[in-house]
Amino acid sequence: MKLVVSGGGTGGHVYPGLTVIKALLDPKPSGSRLPTLKRTDLLWIGSRGGLEADLVKQADIEYIGLAAGGLRGKGLLDRARNALRILGSVGRARDILDEFQADVVLVTGGYACVAVTLAAWMKNVPIVIYLPDVVPGQAIRFLSRFAAIVAVTSEESYHYFRREKVVVTGYPVRPEFYSLDRADARRELGLEPEEQTLLLFGGSRGSRSINQALVAGLRELLPVCQIVHVSGTLDADWVAGAAKKLPEELQGRYHHFPYLHGMAQAMVSADLAVARAGASTLGEFPAAKLPSLLVPYPYSGQHQTPNAAYMVRNGAAQLLPDADLKEKLVPMVLRLLGDAQTLADMRESANAMARPDAAEAIAGQLWMLAKRRAALASPKSGGGTGGVGAAQ
Repeated sequence: MKLVVSGGGTGGHVYPGLTVIKALLDPKPSGSRLPTLKRTDLLWIGSRGGLEADLVKQADIEYIGLAAGGLRGKGLLDRARNALRILGSVGRARDILDEFQADVVLVTGGYACVAVTLAAWMKNVPIVIYLPDVVPGQAIRFLSRFAAIVAVTSEESYHYFRREKVVVTGYPVRPEFYSLDRADARRELGLEPEEQTLLLFGGSRGSRSINQALVAGLRELLPVCQIVHVSGTLDADWVAGAAKKLPEELQGRYHHFPYLHGMAQAMVSADLAVARAGASTLGEFPAAKLPSLLVPYPYSGQHQTPNAAYMVRNGAAQLLPDADLKEKLVPMVLRLLGDAQTLADMRESANAMARPDAAEAIAGQLWMLAKRRAALASPKSGGGTGGVGAAQ
């Protein structure tokens, strides 16, 4: 199988693809129905200059960037200019697919994947779209008509697509979320082994409102729990400055990171998280059995509020509106950390949502489509691959 993956713009569009790739590349146990993919049979197409480029290259995966640009939140002129960039990249994407001899394409979201999806459809290369969020944006709804399969995190996404295309796989999460030991994770982060632990972060770019509400409440929270705070790099200096003003006996209980590579360790260590409701929340918090207070970003379009509502309906989270952070963050955290039964119930509910086999499920769909395409192209089948990647 020659696989092209396309996605980028945010970590929520990159990490699921990397996790599926790991499932494809890792040696399989005897008796597995999935073959092992060769690294040379793998290519990632993202946006030129996108944050995904470094992440993909760090994973030792060949990367090609296409011209692309954002549409949501832009002025009319910028939207028109960026739409032309995307359409102009379709021809380049077709050339890349031809040269690479792609058998199947996995799309995880982001603007560059529009050109790749259209090019794959034109070339009759089957397409799998993975939707990490509960509710798809307009781009994924549009692109889904060209896909053979739409893999989704939640069964609640069924009614946004043609039902026969949808496969509920769950959110593909890095294996270490399921294998980490809490005591080891806390030791790696320099945390006290038996203290209640609160984790706060605002996604890959940080969250100004979460940072401000936390810093204002540190003196009330730190006597009750140790805190792991991933502030993002933009707010790192003033957050660190505020921490230096804490009483000396509290400073050792506050662990501030502008960026943290060991987020899996932080989630496994925590008793409670306060976070945005990006797509990764739907997979990583259940995998880490982590109860949460979710604060949907108010300007995230259609995504974060439905994600948070889904977690709340399943008993794994509680909702904290962004506008209420300053007033309600501290009392809600203190109430939950003081209620062992509620935290235990939320942890059990989060664990029930976990799908450890999600990456393998998506990998299986890719192999199935690649084999079907190969069978249709073989001489015995009469040749031709028409209709494999196309939608009605």
